[in-house]
This record gives sequence, structure tokens and C-alpha cells, in this order.
Amino acid sequence: MKKKIPQFKNEDEERDFWQSHDSTEYVDWKKAERLTLANLKPSVKTISLRLPESMLEELKLLANKRDVPYQSLVKVFLSDRIEQELAGITRYHKSFHRIAQKTGSR
Repeated sequence: MKKKIPQFKNEDEERDFWQSHDSTEYVDWKKAERLTLANLKPSVKTISLRLPESMLEELKLLANKRDVPYQSLVKVFLSDRIEQELAGITRYHKSFHRIAQKTGSR
């Protein structure tokens, strides 16, 4: 039997609650349904990025070959690399935990 989710006075109270409680005690995630919010646009922040001119020209060439704006291609490249790096970190942590379990240390 799952615990009942309390009523919250505001988002801050709810945020504090979930930071200190395990959601699996309150929600049966096996019954959860995937939801796609098609019209939800992620918030974006404009940044300034200094690149060597040659790199910018190469990016523009690659983008032109794909028929996309070069800024969009940069976002795709960054997104892919971030995903790779995070996957690498996950693999590292899993390997570390396996080794720690075998040696009995943590």
C-alpha cells in the first residue's frame, strides 16, 4: 500500500518535500504512463561564445551540407557530446561501485 501524497501550501513546500522523500513510497511508477508535451518549449538563454574564425567557417560548411542553421547544428553537437559524457560518467560510477562491492569498500 502506497503512502498518500500530502497536500502542499505552495510549490516551495512541495519541492522541499520531494527533496527529502522517496517518490517510490508514494507512486507506483510501474503504472505510470509516458506523456509527451508536444507544445512545451524549453527555456533558452542567449550566450556569447568566442570561436576561432576557421572553426566557425567549418561549422557553417557542415550546417550548409545538412541544410540547417549553424547555430542549430552547434546545439545538436553539444547535446550529443553532453549525452556521451554523461553516459561515460554513468559507466564510470557503475564500474566504480562494482569494484567497491568486490573489494568491500565504498
